[in-house]
Parts: sequence; C-alpha cells; structure tokens
Amino acid sequence: MIESLSQQIGSTTTKTGGKSSRKQRKFRWVVDAVLPLALTTIAAIVVLLPSSLSSPARLALFAFLLAAILWSTTSINADYIALFCMMLLVLTGGTSQQQLFEALASDVVWLMIGAFVLGGAVQKTGLAGRLTQLVVSRAKTVKSLFWLLTTVLIPLSFLIPSTSGRAAVAIPVFRSITSATSDRRIIRALALLMPTIILVSTIVALVGAGSHLIANDLLQQITKQSLSFTQWAIYGLPFGIVASFVSCWVIMRLFLDESRLQTALQIPQTKHKPLSHAEWMTLIVVMVMIVLWLTESWHKFEIATVTMIGALVLTLPGVGVLKWKEGLKSVSWNLVIFVGAALVLGRALIDTGAAQWIIDQLFAISSIASTNSQLLILVSLAFISLTSHIYMTSHTARAAALVPALLYLGNSLQLNPIAVLFLSTVGMDYCLTFPVSSKALLMFQELEGSTYKPSDLLRLSSVLLPVHLGLMLVFYYGYWQWVGLRL
Repeated sequence: MIESLSQQIGSTTTKTGGKSSRKQRKFRWVVDAVLPLALTTIAAIVVLLPSSLSSPARLALFAFLLAAILWSTTSINADYIALFCMMLLVLTGGTSQQQLFEALASDVVWLMIGAFVLGGAVQKTGLAGRLTQLVVSRAKTVKSLFWLLTTVLIPLSFLIPSTSGRAAVAIPVFRSITSATSDRRIIRALALLMPTIILVSTIVALVGAGSHLIANDLLQQITKQSLSFTQWAIYGLPFGIVASFVSCWVIMRLFLDESRLQTALQIPQTKHKPLSHAEWMTLIVVMVMIVLWLTESWHKFEIATVTMIGALVLTLPGVGVLKWKEGLKSVSWNLVIFVGAALVLGRALIDTGAAQWIIDQLFAISSIASTNSQLLILVSLAFISLTSHIYMTSHTARAAALVPALLYLGNSLQLNPIAVLFLSTVGMDYCLTFPVSSKALLMFQELEGSTYKPSDLLRLSSVLLPVHLGLMLVFYYGYWQWVGLRL
C-alpha cells in the first residue's frame, strides 16, 4: 500500500517535473535572445547618434557590430552569421552587390580551396599519420613521447590548412598511444598536449589557418602591403617552434610527476611498409609546392596559383591520388563562405570610412593614443589579441573583427602595419582557455573514455597565457624587431 502510494507520488512528480522542464525548454530561446537583442539595440542607437558618419558607414558599422554580437553571444554557426550580415548589408545598400562577387573571387578563397584539397590528399593517403606514427614509435618513455609528438605535429601546419584537420590526423595516433597505458593522468596530459601543439604551432605557416589568409587580405586592402609565404615563415616558424616546446614542458610539469614522465611505454608497432605510389605522389607534390611557395618572388606565381596547380595534379585522372569529387568533399565550404562574407564586411568598414571612425573615437580618449612607450603599445596589442578568444570563439571571426581595428590603431600611432598584423595574429592563434574556443580542443575532449575536463584546460591556460605574453615580448625585443617587425 505504502509502496503503491509512493510510486504514484513519484509518478506525479515526474510528470509535473517533465511538464515544467518542457516549458523551460520551450521558452529557453527567450532567455537566450535577451542579451543579443539588448546589445543589438544598443549598437543601433550608437550607430544612429553620431552626425559625422555617412549612411553607408552607419550601415557597414551596424552590420559589423551585429555580426560581432551574434558571434559572441549565440551558438549560431559563424559562417551563417557572416553570410546573413553580409546579405543584410547588400540589401540595405551599405555595399554593392559587386563586392559580394569580388570577395568570392578573391585569391584567398582559391588558396583555401587548393589547400583543403592538399590536406584531403595528405589525410586520405595516410601520409601524415604514417610519418607521425613512425616518429612516435621511437619513444621509449612518456617524456620522450611528449617531445617527439611536439616535434612531429609542428610541420603539419604546412600540410593541412585547418586545426580540426590536423586534429583528425592526430586522433588515431592518440588512440594508438593510449592503448599502451591505462594511467588516466598520462592520457589526460596527452589529450591536452596534442590540440595545444596543433593550435600553438599554427603561426608557423601562412596556410596554417584561414584566419591568417583573412588577416593578410585585410592588410592588403588597408595598406596595400602583404606578407609572402617566406616572410611569414621567417617571422612565425621560430616562435611557433619555441612556443610549442615551452607549452609541452608546461603541460608535463603541470599534469605529470617525474615518475610518470619516466614510465616506459610499449607503443603498438605497425609494420613499416614501403611508401605507396599515392604517398610518394602526395609527398612529391607537397615538397614542390612548398619550394614554389618559398620562391614566389623569383617565379612570380602567387601562392594561390601554385596551390591550385598542386590541387589539380593531386586530382588528375589516372595520375592523382584523389578523384575530383573527393577533392571537393575535402574542402570546408562553410569556411570558404565565411571567409567571403567576412571579407565583404571588412572591406565595407574600410571603404565607407567606418573603421577609421571607430579608431578615432576609441583611441581619442585613450592614453595609448598619445603614449610614446613602445612597451605599453606592445603589451596592449598582445593582451588584446591573446584574450580575444574569450569573448569571440571563432578563430576566423576574431581575425575579421579585430584586424581592421588594430590596423587603424597602428595607423593612428604611426606603427608598422605588418608588425601590428603579425603580432596580433600570434595572439589570436592562442585559444586555449575554453574547449569551445577551438574545434581541435572539442574533438579531443569528446573522444570516448576519459580525456580532459574544462577545468584542466582552464588551469593550463592560466599558466600558458602569461607565458605566451612573455614569449611575445622576448621574441619582439630579441628577434622580430631585427628582422623587419619593428613597431
């Protein structure tokens, strides 16, 4: 009797709770919409008030602010937001339809398409996985494994133009290694190490991330200057290598004790078969492309042209390693659309004078606008870019939103625009505080079994962020300013 009564009460409670939770879910969108709607209203008022802004500049500024608000406060896809705000700008007359078509015909878009086909070939043939496994299999202890993994993950930035693509290559290696140990602390440290190195080493190559290409294109639009593949490698490769190995050391010291670091490993050995025809083909094309990228100033073929030629060779019927349709499937079309839309928004800010107006207003009342301290400017630039991932999770969105403002800030302070762009890009490539800040972090967190918790990543970032800031200062005064990046 009592049991029956308690079951009825429990059933009633469950039903009531179920109805309540359904009501909560039903109206959850109202709560989620309050902040973006409030910020959008404020943005509209801010844009309408100044009399010094022209109508096209108002529209460009509003579209840009709307995109930044939605990127920061909603879970809507960044590429959809960029496309929506771009079309809103075109329909309201803030920019011409021609700007839309020209953006999608940009060399940045073609470079990304070719680079993704290259990355698809590297992944399909298993070339990157083979090279990674070959190096990792030489590890005898946990410590040597961590150093070897760091070494082999850095060059992948030259081969696969996406952090999530590099993570996809690294995950099978991660699974192979973790099958050799049951120690959860080692697995956690490894799950943190691999995406961290993938992200930190992004700066070594111009093709390491789509955000680099957006930033370089905006630099060209604003200053008529740009960075070549070789220049980017000269500036970024030393920093990326040092930052990667420092990050590796920090992870080992934070999450592993000495006894675990000295633990012997028996990593499953794979039979080292000779390179297949497809692997040789991919390797040769990759090496030739890198050589041509580095020698662009001699042969005058732009990096996008070289990349598309490489993509065509890799998909050549009867010779290539991919079918044409497979190559197209390997392209991240949502990212390509995002880049095109973001370029329209960025160019509208520049062409209408809205970007210059923002900087004039923001820095007229700021002490940095009148400072003569190079150190203060450098620290401010580094801090803004290093923390940008906290309030804007999309890597490419950060570049589209921040680069025009930072370049105009540099112009108002009479700074070297190339130095401003590259230093800010170094900071924007750092996105290690929250798992949502990068797909690579999410991919490792969501793997089956125990990997790492958000609190582990927060702990790591609390140490790595000031370390990165310090590294940027050391590199600026010890290297960058002597090779052409003096502010």
